[in-house]
Amino acid sequence: MVSAATDSREVNPVLIVGPGWVGDMVMAQSLCKALKQEALARPIDMITPPWGQALLERMPEVRRAIPLAVGHGELGLRRRWKLGQTLRDRNYAQAIVLPRSAKAALVPWVAGVPRRTGYLGEYRYGLLNDIRPLNREMHYRTVDRFVALADPPGRGDDRERSGTGTNPSSIPQPALTSSTAQINSAIQELGLSGAWDSAGARFGTGTILTLCPGAEYGPAKRWPVEHFASLAKTYIEMGWSVWMLGSSKDTRITREISGQAPGVVDLAGRTTLSQAIDLLAASTVVVSNDSGLMHIAAATSTPLVALYGSSDPQYTPPLSDNAQIIYRDLDCSPCFQRECPLGHLNCLRGINSQSVADAIDRALSADADTRQSRF
Repeated sequence: MVSAATDSREVNPVLIVGPGWVGDMVMAQSLCKALKQEALARPIDMITPPWGQALLERMPEVRRAIPLAVGHGELGLRRRWKLGQTLRDRNYAQAIVLPRSAKAALVPWVAGVPRRTGYLGEYRYGLLNDIRPLNREMHYRTVDRFVALADPPGRGDDRERSGTGTNPSSIPQPALTSSTAQINSAIQELGLSGAWDSAGARFGTGTILTLCPGAEYGPAKRWPVEHFASLAKTYIEMGWSVWMLGSSKDTRITREISGQAPGVVDLAGRTTLSQAIDLLAASTVVVSNDSGLMHIAAATSTPLVALYGSSDPQYTPPLSDNAQIIYRDLDCSPCFQRECPLGHLNCLRGINSQSVADAIDRALSADADTRQSRF
């Protein structure tokens, strides 16, 4: 991004209507970083589901999280209208609407934000007055689409005409903060052993493999339970601590894994989102399905192995230099279905625990090389 001079107009706040999924909310930090590159002094506020406040608190670029308690698929028109009215006196210069529904664009319109930016989506003429064209070939990744909305009017058109698009290497990566005090607090509150020293170096906990076996979208994104259990047993036998993270919806899966791999610490449904961020930051390495926790792990810079089945790692990759992706790229992949339409789930069943262990070795080796290059 080319830095712009910060005049009085540019320091007026920007309002972002945030996404409704954890992974997308993490990727929205890249947009916030790009906006700060354009004008460092510009405050950024973001409308979020209540759960998103924990994520936004870990994004230094965001001044204020504005909760909106509306569920997936819920209109919530009265609540949206009321929120828009409460925001009218905050002098936002621009609103950027990331969800592509008409209802998502209602709050900035009611708030009277003069420039309301976003992709057309559900025929949002009038609700948006800075509608950007979406070239799916040039901006295939979700994060590229988000960051492109940081461009001033006209710059995106110039890129379209020149055919340059968004350079992935120029996309700022998400980076969620996690302090030593926060990590130690999470470890103590959850009854886990060990601590971090003031320099952020692990001691006492030994080596930690954290597994994220859930995926809210559906079974076609979940590596089989028996494979997770096999991997866990291997590392427990090596003397590692093995943690499992997930929401209360994942407890059936995690209980099956812990039943097959005694010694695993099952934390599914027991942590807050803030604690999950800190435990991922404290881990030696994370193995995760393509899920919200996978994107959080990537944003902590912890070495990560990401497993893809029905989804596409080109579309929503982990935005981290410390990530290893395992994707079989079968003829039937990606299908983007919640359940395998062919009934075999070969895209994930064909990934054995040894191949994941090999990827863990590569991730740890790459992380060691990166750390060495810093000194």
